[in-house]
Amino acid sequence: MAVVVGVIGGGQLARMMIPAAIELGIELKVLAETDGMSAALAVDRVGDYTDAATVLEFARDVDVVTFDHEHVPQDVLRLLVDAGVRVHPGPDALRFAQDKLLMRERLSELGLPVPDWARVETPDDLDDFIREHGGSAVVKTPRGGYDGKGVRVVRAAAEVAEWFATIAEDGRGGALLVEELVDFRRELAQLVARSPSGEIVPWPVVETVQVGGVCSEVIAPAPRSAGRLADVASSVAITIAEGLGVTGVLAVELFETTDNRILVNELAMRPHNSGHWSMDGSTTGQFEQHLRAVLDLPLGGTGSHEAWSVMVNVLGGPAEGTLADRYPEALAGHPTAKLHNYGKLPRPGRKVGHVTVIGADLDDVVYEARAAAAVFQD
Repeated sequence: MAVVVGVIGGGQLARMMIPAAIELGIELKVLAETDGMSAALAVDRVGDYTDAATVLEFARDVDVVTFDHEHVPQDVLRLLVDAGVRVHPGPDALRFAQDKLLMRERLSELGLPVPDWARVETPDDLDDFIREHGGSAVVKTPRGGYDGKGVRVVRAAAEVAEWFATIAEDGRGGALLVEELVDFRRELAQLVARSPSGEIVPWPVVETVQVGGVCSEVIAPAPRSAGRLADVASSVAITIAEGLGVTGVLAVELFETTDNRILVNELAMRPHNSGHWSMDGSTTGQFEQHLRAVLDLPLGGTGSHEAWSVMVNVLGGPAEGTLADRYPEALAGHPTAKLHNYGKLPRPGRKVGHVTVIGADLDDVVYEARAAAAVFQD
């Protein structure tokens, strides 16, 4: 009888676990939020992931529970654990991905490099921090933000007045996270996978290009990353995975600053956009590795097939029709490109797919990946 992995969340990350599960002989069951989501091929049921009874019922028929996103409430996660369900990553790790203030506190305790930060509960606290850090700062809502949401660069507390109002209305003594506005040269990401028994493997550090707070391109490995930079990025991610008890894939988003520091920006405890290149460019793609890790199977090698892999997101999609309508042009014009369709309806700014190209010459690979992705965007 096949091992069954239950995935909470029916988005594109769950969808991209399906081929890896098939190859490993694993049965995948997905709890989707609504009908017609990206992972429809593996949806076992549709329901509310914040409802304990729904999640417990779903978990009864699986051997391990993992996630397409990090938004399942802590009380639901802990009920799963109390019921004897294997949950990877577990609630003790996920709380640091769910709350940016907790994450900053824990990373600081571990002595890891992070931007200067503070917990601010009042506008006066924020204005003081801004004044002490050159007149501007980055403010983040501790929970729920992604792809640039819940993040603002501000020069005065008045620019996030509604966030403070929300805190005051909540009545639970909440706070916002404020950080120095980092002068960075580029953004990087380091992925590692860790199993419950403690085996851990990194992929090469990659360079990411963001547009409007959303990842647009990934280059693997990051150019000019040999030696110290690669060692530091890998060491930081391994320390985080071990220090926070992460199981499965962990993505650590990093800043390389203009004064040559490496700082931790964000964490994701699941397969991540910055690792999509590995599906075509690495010995073991991140989705297969994630399944291996949560089942405590031996982890796969993370070497690269070619010198370079470039992943370009398809954002928005065509103004009319679907991605599939553009297949003939894309496949004929770009035979070295690997296309990944998320099964989503086109919408401005929405991640609806990605393209990966691998090869020996970086300029050629970048050009081909961008050109192939452009076929799907108007």
